[in-house]
Amino acid sequence: MSRTARPAALDAVRERFQQRAQEAGLLDIAFTSMDSPVGPLMLAATRRGLVEIAFARDGIAASLDELARKLSPRILEAPARLDPVRRQLDEYFTGRRTDFELPLDRALMGSFARRVLGRTSRIPYGSVSTYGEIARNIGTPRAARAVGNALGSNPIPVIVPCHRVLRTGGSLGGYGGGLDRKEWLLELEAAHSPA
Repeated sequence: MSRTARPAALDAVRERFQQRAQEAGLLDIAFTSMDSPVGPLMLAATRRGLVEIAFARDGIAASLDELARKLSPRILEAPARLDPVRRQLDEYFTGRRTDFELPLDRALMGSFARRVLGRTSRIPYGSVSTYGEIARNIGTPRAARAVGNALGSNPIPVIVPCHRVLRTGGSLGGYGGGLDRKEWLLELEAAHSPA
């Protein structure tokens, strides 16, 4: 078998294996990776929807281990299942998409985080809020620090736009992906927001 035929044959075997695992109900979590302007991303989805986007600075092994521990060890690389996510992220990163239309699985979010991230999801593209405003909006006005912790553990960044939340006074605050990524995302949205 020639060297060029080998990768094609392996891809075909991998595809058949993924298809059979999915048909047999053995695939609980599909994952893939993608390059983006903010670095490599690992994407994972359950049958219910997108469950995680991880900034894959140091590879994806730690994220996959966490998914196996918290949700299911039946994880398989299945890029086709995440094609809609990659397409919409590509459109977002090029300024052609301002809202995502994807089913989300919030299984990695606790109840307080679900409230915080649910409110955060309603911050319009190109707009910002503060930790204190989010706390007030969910009925816990003294919980700004807890809001920050919930945002810092957001398993679906970019799509659940925790980068749109700042400290009171306008400083960036924190970001699980690093402040350089938060700043880049805010600048992207400012550049493509309607005037």
